[in-house]
Amino acid sequence: MPCVADWLNNPFSIVQGIFAQNVPNSDWEKKVTEYFKEKLKENNATNWVPSLNDVPVHYLKPNSLVKFRCMVQDMFDPEFYMGVYETVDPNTNARVLHFGKYRDVAECGPQQEIDLNSSQTVTSERQTFYCVPVPGESAWVKEISFLTGQARVSPSTSYTPSRHKRSYEEDEDMDLHPSKQKEQHIGNKGGYGGDIHGCVEPKRLETEASVGHHLISPNCSPPLDLNFPLPGEKGPACLVKVYESWDSFKVNDVLEVYGILSVDPVLSIVNNEESSALDPMECMDTAEEQRVHSPPASLVPRIHVILAQKLQHINPLLPACLNEEESKTFVSNFMSELSPVRAELLGFLTHALLGDSLAAEYLILHLISTVYARRDVLPLGKFTVNLSGCPRNSIFTEHIYRIIQQLVPASYRLQMTIENMNHSRFIPHKDYAANRLVSGVLQLASNTSLVVDETQLEQGQLDTTGVHNVTALGNLITWQKVDYDFSYHQMEFPCNINVLITSEGRSLLPSDCQVHLQPQIIPPNMEEYMNSLLTAVLPSVLNKFRIYLSLLRLLDYSISDEVTKAVEEDFVEMRKNDPESITADDLHRTLLVARFLSLSAGQTTLSRERWLRAKQLEALRKARLQQQKCVNGNEL
Repeated sequence: MPCVADWLNNPFSIVQGIFAQNVPNSDWEKKVTEYFKEKLKENNATNWVPSLNDVPVHYLKPNSLVKFRCMVQDMFDPEFYMGVYETVDPNTNARVLHFGKYRDVAECGPQQEIDLNSSQTVTSERQTFYCVPVPGESAWVKEISFLTGQARVSPSTSYTPSRHKRSYEEDEDMDLHPSKQKEQHIGNKGGYGGDIHGCVEPKRLETEASVGHHLISPNCSPPLDLNFPLPGEKGPACLVKVYESWDSFKVNDVLEVYGILSVDPVLSIVNNEESSALDPMECMDTAEEQRVHSPPASLVPRIHVILAQKLQHINPLLPACLNEEESKTFVSNFMSELSPVRAELLGFLTHALLGDSLAAEYLILHLISTVYARRDVLPLGKFTVNLSGCPRNSIFTEHIYRIIQQLVPASYRLQMTIENMNHSRFIPHKDYAANRLVSGVLQLASNTSLVVDETQLEQGQLDTTGVHNVTALGNLITWQKVDYDFSYHQMEFPCNINVLITSEGRSLLPSDCQVHLQPQIIPPNMEEYMNSLLTAVLPSVLNKFRIYLSLLRLLDYSISDEVTKAVEEDFVEMRKNDPESITADDLHRTLLVARFLSLSAGQTTLSRERWLRAKQLEALRKARLQQQKCVNGNEL
């Protein structure tokens, strides 16, 4: 019976055993998947599997089982490989069958040759995804995931028994202080820790990956762009080889994959030779495409997927799947204490918004909003809030973003300066020379919080790029889609991004709801005030806020026929009393507010009380805007 160390440290031995027992029956592939699926169900075994999100690749054992939480940034063309092949010993004519699945390079013994003409050869197909860490993933998500995994990691899964696993941030620190470095990994088994061509040290290269987007590949060709959507992202990019059901995945999906890590240095040598001796008559790929699609494995490792699942969310405090029985218990227990959590969160956000409880109410509704359906082209459930009245050129908006960062699993602050608008790449575009999708700032995973800081905007001229970027932002807000640029045409990619716009006056961008900030507190030292807010809240309370906001996004919601009829009658009555100011848009927005108010209280159906409360909130919000219009004359 294989022990834990076997299936974690040497999954090939498990695959080989199942293959040998079941050949020539093709069921062996299914049995491999079932074996690992069962193993990962045992006693939180998923926490024993080292994660590429937490551990630098050169600390992981080659050909061991690893996991990776990632977003599909691009999909390459399918590739063919030898699923089963036969080797022959020229001296004895002894023949042996091998499996090629989960491998980059076909293996055979020292006295064996691959028989390319064997009738036993099975050609199979696999798909390659280019995957990056989830863009804008919050530090607390990384930290909790790291600690959860650390608690149960078997020491035998590390690269050498004496080495303790370190996070990317710690590894970066080691590289900034070379005296701390241990040199024991340089010549280790697998070869990828060493210097392949004597040009640059791979460990240094990997650290550069955590600082910027570009890496120098071992043949000293131009820098390798890791193609992260957001600037300053850390972590590895991976080529993820998928063998089953790849049609069920699409670009921008967030996945957790379990597979066999491949960092074979032979890949780098082979690819360099191919690139330098490229014959256009023999190879359809350009040199640039070769470089992008087959980067050095020490810089962009390969994962051969055994199991992959789409993630509903990336909050490590929540069960991965809420449909299982254990998860239902977790949900019901949390829902029983929802009311005090909501009250505490409202108080916390009220303090963050300088004592404005109405703005805090709307911020909660915004943070739990999500696109739950699409009717034709209209996304239902989006709730973009424009928080106007924010102080100009103040650190207030920066601190509001820091607080949101502490609450949601993924976020990004987009500073809307003329320079950013004119020079940033917002829209992903297809590079046909390299045959890849070049990422942009708006290539984000579902349920990412995008905070657009318009208080940074000053007078200036938008160029063509700037106009396109502002248009793309407007389309994202209105239609929850981004039109990727494929040169000869545009391709729509639907998304589900929560956009909060902070501005001084009314935003230039569209929004579903404008809330004008009315500070009740003017702290003498804004920095000190905001910092004290975060230090005062207990980590356990902060974790409850995080669970609250993630969980409520995932709940179902419905309106009974009885309540629907009552709402319709109420709307008709409102129109009678004030036909000019009450529109269909008002009804739609009030229904949205009522939806998120109900969910924020843990109610999955609309009640009469919540409908009346939604009307009251909307009346207060509109009165405040009207008051601001009277003061400034041109605010609306």
